[in-house]
Amino acid sequence: MFVAVAVAGALANRLGQSVIPAYILVGMLLGEFVLGQIALPAVGTVYVPETEFISLGAELGIVFLLFFLGLEFNLDRLLARRGPIGTAGTIDLANFGVGLVLGWLVFGAFLPAFLIAGIVYISSSAVITKSLIDLGWIANDEAEPMLGTLVYEDLFIAVYLSVASALVLGSGDVAAAATDVGIALAFIAGLLAVVRFGTPLFDRLVATDNREFVALRAVAAVVFVAGAALALGVSEAVAAFFVGMAFAPTAQAHTIETILEPVRDLFAAVFFFWIGLVTNPALFADVAALVALAVVVTTPSKVVTGYLAGRAFDLDARRSTRVGLGMTTRGEFSLIIATIAVTGANAGTFDPALAGTINAFAVGYVLVMAVLGTTLMGYAAPFESIATAWLDRDVSDGGGASG
Repeated sequence: MFVAVAVAGALANRLGQSVIPAYILVGMLLGEFVLGQIALPAVGTVYVPETEFISLGAELGIVFLLFFLGLEFNLDRLLARRGPIGTAGTIDLANFGVGLVLGWLVFGAFLPAFLIAGIVYISSSAVITKSLIDLGWIANDEAEPMLGTLVYEDLFIAVYLSVASALVLGSGDVAAAATDVGIALAFIAGLLAVVRFGTPLFDRLVATDNREFVALRAVAAVVFVAGAALALGVSEAVAAFFVGMAFAPTAQAHTIETILEPVRDLFAAVFFFWIGLVTNPALFADVAALVALAVVVTTPSKVVTGYLAGRAFDLDARRSTRVGLGMTTRGEFSLIIATIAVTGANAGTFDPALAGTINAFAVGYVLVMAVLGTTLMGYAAPFESIATAWLDRDVSDGGGASG
């Protein structure tokens, strides 16, 4: 597994693409559904099985991804920019509605439509942030509305994941599901209180010059809280996100990021590899039409809402177009939502066939959108020219870096 993800990551980097699709593809190739179907001379069937080590490593990958995302959020700074962020994020919510309608038309039921809506709604913070850095846009005016919209999406998805987990993993009884959702929301409220008032406690927890103790205590905190959330039927990803937010204002936040970044990247690679490992490529034929339809419908909707988000931050047409193109990328969060369906199928609370279909759709959709989104960002110039010519005729370029 580690040799495979190392080689796949190197190839993706050489091609200038995100490593996420590469990790997923190599997981599929080495799993029981591809390599496991081939009898090799002299040795027979050899493949990488879904062991407990890999599934637990994947779960830790989710936890560390969301923990690091939380580390990027400072609650006071978010509140200071709540106006434009709220406007841009609310506009972006239209994509959730588009996904809900699409899911309902395809599956004819609320729960699968609810999962599809989340999958097509959430953009990839990891891929978009990396692309902003690689293209030199991170210091440009268009970076703020993109990152601001991602903040809104991530806060929304924190609540969404808890509700989705409660609905999928519930018994199917309406009253029981309502109770599960209530517990999830109460847990989130408690975590928000910890974030708002618990900074001194987290500061003391990591107040040491010993880097080993900083790492151990930070990992202990996030894994313990994530495990407690899981025991209550709440998404461990949500819990990890809020623990990251609690550590964000501490004096050791930068040290935690520096020490644990390799740990995050290692387990994140295992998570994406695991996604490929449990995905049967044969199901792609069944979901190809749905993936194509979702790409055709949701790419323009993201471009439009992203453009309007840029306008909400008072950007010109050129830079607003960059925002729209950049927001089309989907990635890790769409896959995390798909794992809820897989977990429900394993627990016997969700139809296994439907879970397989949703997981295959999510993987296929992310593979296409991760490549499409990064490509649109890399070749944004023609779209910028069109937008400037048609939408901003009477407004001069807003300035800023031209990279």
